[in-house]
Amino acid sequence: MPRGRRRSIGGVSEQALERQVAAICRNILARAPEDRIDPTTERVRAAVDLLGEPQRAYKVVHVAGTNGKTTTSRIADSLIRAHGLRTGRFTSPHLTSPLERIAIDGAPVSAAAFLDAWAQVAPVVELVDARSRAAGGPPLSFFEIMTLLAFTAFADAPVDVAVVEVGLGGLWDATNVVDSTVQVIAPIARDHERYLGSALADIAAEKAGIIRSRAVIGRQPPEAAAVIERALLDADAVGYWFGEDFDVVAREVALGGQVARLRGLAGEYDDVFLPLFGAHQADNAVLALAAVELLMSDADRPLPSAAYVEGLETADSPGRLEVVGHAPTVLVDSAHNVAGAEALVAAVEETFPIRLVALVGMLDDKDPEGFLGVLEPHVTRVVVTRSTSARALAPTALGDVAREVFGEDRVDVVDRLDEALVRAVDLAGQDSPDAPGALATGVLATGSVTIAAEVRILLGRS
Repeated sequence: MPRGRRRSIGGVSEQALERQVAAICRNILARAPEDRIDPTTERVRAAVDLLGEPQRAYKVVHVAGTNGKTTTSRIADSLIRAHGLRTGRFTSPHLTSPLERIAIDGAPVSAAAFLDAWAQVAPVVELVDARSRAAGGPPLSFFEIMTLLAFTAFADAPVDVAVVEVGLGGLWDATNVVDSTVQVIAPIARDHERYLGSALADIAAEKAGIIRSRAVIGRQPPEAAAVIERALLDADAVGYWFGEDFDVVAREVALGGQVARLRGLAGEYDDVFLPLFGAHQADNAVLALAAVELLMSDADRPLPSAAYVEGLETADSPGRLEVVGHAPTVLVDSAHNVAGAEALVAAVEETFPIRLVALVGMLDDKDPEGFLGVLEPHVTRVVVTRSTSARALAPTALGDVAREVFGEDRVDVVDRLDEALVRAVDLAGQDSPDAPGALATGVLATGSVTIAAEVRILLGRS
């Protein structure tokens, strides 16, 4: 199908276009939700063949892992754009609008461009669905269709480089039809155990399924590292490892983020400012930096100072230890597994040394006991609630777990998120037995991307 074709939208308003986009997204979400996985790339491969393989129209940086994928993708995108190249970025899930998942030059794709892509993808979806059903299989899922829309929108833009985040796993993820130039394996931990298993070696095997040629590998537990080593050998690929080939040499907290000295594959980058909080974000930054070094020069020379300074200083990652309210301070973070909680509390202790009340909602396939156990020593009490997600764990069930971890007197259960936020803010303004007369208080909303997203919206962030 020819690239670059545009639909006529006449005088239709942007609001009307956005309503069309919302209706399309509702319809494709209804056919097979994002958490319903059929582990194969067969349907997506059939679809991109019919579309003329739009994913081959640009270079690709492919990002897998458990924690830090989205932030690493966003930083890599920022660094590439700082070189004057046009970028596409595909990440998930979104915070406010599905259009956030497909970004062009750092901004969400326009409703008009989304509809242009849909006009090309929709008939292909019908064909692939018909073939799949005839063979006894399911239709294309929401995530599979969003992947096709992203690939098509990037080709139509056109972009020079696409940074593509894996949705789940790697080997059989819908995005794994790309022929990537650079692969990134962010830190691996236990998550999505329903689909990936509980053994780190099994999880790592799925994540390493994206490896093609040159992979930069983040900080890994030994079990995962061993599996990745074997995957590199099997693919005849070259691996570049955090702590060996690139590293965070030094870092210190600064106003609005941190200043770090990073050692990339091709040289050191001194006193770079990163407007993100926590040691884990410095790790994400150097991982992205190494990937972009490979992309831009095969790591034969360091990135130009103007490019890396601009790329890092302008990087952002909404919903990741983000300040969304003041008096009291309200922080949101998308952490939803034990490893994410550990990174979160370390960053909070370092950057926000204030008394905190946790506002927590989790999805039904997570480990609430482990997650809350990490938070417990670092917060005065917890308000448990739920987001609007159909997968949200019932507050009564989460409350039972919270009482086991925190004790009866430190847990509040509030069913509605808006009311739970008010309760958490009220509690943050009160003295507590363990912190009488505390000078500063705040709220930390976490436990799922949907909690972070909906608290942001309640406080006027979009």
